[in-house]
Amino acid sequence: MILDELADWIENATLNGAVPVITGRNGDMDTVGSAIALAASNPNLLACGLHLGRLANRLCLELNAPFRKLGKNPSWPSKIGGVIIVDAASESQTGLTIPEGIPKCVIDHHDTCEWDFKPGDLELRGDARATTQMVFEYLNRSAPDTLSDEVKKLLLAGLITDTGRFRHADQSALRCASEIMEGAGFEYQEFVEYIQNETISASDRGAILKGMSRCQSIESGKWNLVHTHAGIHEGKVAALIIQAGAEVALVSRSRDGETRLTARAPRSSTKSGVHLGKMMQLLAEKMGGEGGGHDGAAGWSGKIDRIAAETAFINILATTKRDEN
Repeated sequence: MILDELADWIENATLNGAVPVITGRNGDMDTVGSAIALAASNPNLLACGLHLGRLANRLCLELNAPFRKLGKNPSWPSKIGGVIIVDAASESQTGLTIPEGIPKCVIDHHDTCEWDFKPGDLELRGDARATTQMVFEYLNRSAPDTLSDEVKKLLLAGLITDTGRFRHADQSALRCASEIMEGAGFEYQEFVEYIQNETISASDRGAILKGMSRCQSIESGKWNLVHTHAGIHEGKVAALIIQAGAEVALVSRSRDGETRLTARAPRSSTKSGVHLGKMMQLLAEKMGGEGGGHDGAAGWSGKIDRIAAETAFINILATTKRDEN
C-alpha cells in the first residue's frame, strides 16, 4: 500500500533530521492546509513555503497554525532527513531550489508531473480532487490522533476550495468531506460560510471588474473561448467567465518579465475533450516555461510575451477535438 510506503518514508526521514514540508508557491488553501496538517503528525516535520494566500493566512492566524514563510534563498537546517513537497507538479512551482542529495517525497493530485525522481525518493500521486484529500487519507490511517478540529478545518478548507465549492468533486471527494466531519466539534455550514466570506478590498474589486471589462469571446476551433488579461485574482476572473457560460476561460497576467496564464473549463467541456492540464503542458513544450494542472483548471508561466502566450494557447485549443457524444 502506498500509504504504508509514505509512513515508512516519513519515519526514516524524520529519524535522520528535520523534514521541511514545502508548499506550492501560490500559497492556496489546498497546498498550505496539506502541509500544516501533515506536519502536525510528527515534531520533525515543518510546514513552510514562499507565500500564504489570503484565506490560508486568515485560517493560519485564527487557528494559530504553524507555518514558516521562507525567502527565495532560505537557510535550510544543517541536518535534513528529507523534504516533502505538497501540491506542486514541479520544482519551479515551489519557487524554491530544493536541496540536492537528500530524499524527497512528492504528494500531489495534479495530472501532470515534471519531477525527476531518484532512488530513495517517493511519489504519492492519486486520483484525488485535492491534495488535502490524500493527506487526510494518510492521517486517518497512520496518525488519527493528529486529526484535531484545527487540522480538520485546514483539510476541509483545502478540499472545499480546490473543488470549487464541490462543483468539481467526485464521489471520493464527497466521501472524504463526510469522513473529515465525523466527530468534528464545529458545524459544517458555519465553516463554509466563514470560508466564503472573504473580504475583497475596493481596489481588488476594481481590478476584477477591469479584467472582466476586457473580455473577448472567440471561436477557437470547435470551442468557445473567452479570454482577458488581469493584474490580480486571475482565478476569480476565470471563474466568473465560466459562470457567464464560456466553454473555456483564459486569463493572462504579466509582471516582472514573466507571463502567467490561468485557464478554467466547466465539466461539460472536460467531458467533451478539453484537458487544460495537458494543454498547458504542451504549451510549455512548445514555448518553454512551466505548465500543467487538472482537466478543468490549469496554468502556465514563462518569459515570453503575453500575446504570444495567449495565441499559442488558442492554437492548441483550436486543434483539440470535440467529442459530441
